[in-house]
Amino acid sequence: MDKLNILVTGGAGYIGSVLVPRLLEAGHAVTVLDLFPRGDTSLAACCSYDGFVPVKGDARNEVLVKSLLAKADVIIPLAALVGAPLCKQDPLSAQTVNSDAIRMLVKQANVSQRIIYPTTNSGYGIGDKNQFCTEETPLNPISLYGTTKVEAEKAILDSGNGISFRLATVFGMAPRMRLDLLVNDLTWRAVTDRAVIIFEGHFRRNYIHIRDVVKAFLHSLDHYDEMRGQAYNLGLSSANLSKLQLCAKIKEHVPHFVFLEAPIGEDMDKRDYVVSNAKIEATGWTPDWSLDKGIKELICGYTMLRNGIYSNI
Repeated sequence: MDKLNILVTGGAGYIGSVLVPRLLEAGHAVTVLDLFPRGDTSLAACCSYDGFVPVKGDARNEVLVKSLLAKADVIIPLAALVGAPLCKQDPLSAQTVNSDAIRMLVKQANVSQRIIYPTTNSGYGIGDKNQFCTEETPLNPISLYGTTKVEAEKAILDSGNGISFRLATVFGMAPRMRLDLLVNDLTWRAVTDRAVIIFEGHFRRNYIHIRDVVKAFLHSLDHYDEMRGQAYNLGLSSANLSKLQLCAKIKEHVPHFVFLEAPIGEDMDKRDYVVSNAKIEATGWTPDWSLDKGIKELICGYTMLRNGIYSNI
């Protein structure tokens, strides 16, 4: 693979903290645009690479983004307010960061620049019972988060110059950790609280390890020409599970974990669907991390974490 100049917005976040080091290890030059709001050191190890350039700034800053795009071969827009609760808390920023900033970026990019975009498979909303959602399934987002990400994906695919990955619920350890994602959250509760009450435990969704997400980004750099202009579901075909099934899987690794389903009450997150990942698999991408392997990793990592600062809200 040729050395590329890659611009990653929001690169100090959960996915970026794993992706950026891998891009640098592969020999690419990486510019990260991020607010670095917590002053954390998730990318500290990247400073040893000559090709690493951190830029403190806002992905909505049109002048700044235009200047950074000037030398970029590849654009990976990770900057976003992620998750329905955070977007509900700050709807204006959700719209301007998740949707408006992406449409501005697409408008500024030229036809030779590759865009690799992570959206969410939560755009499927509530799926038909036992009917797999494919990339042809109509999108039906049921949250502001899902709506803004669907808008951004449309802008990128309409340009004919991008790839969109519809991410399953991501899990796994990262330098910039998040504990609010479902597998990470329930495993944390199993290890620290030893118990959890589940609302609407029959709701299903798909899952994917963060390192397999990064693997897909690298895969798309190698296969960009044949993949461009299309969306791809990105998840584990072996992990279309309900919340109760996920809890049972975690209990296999944390035997003292007790989980109960509440007889009344609702989950604010109404997503319920199963997803086919056959399209991305047909390109030659395969996952390396099973749900079991990821849960073991989380249990190991959680021996080092004893606070709740690793959330996005």
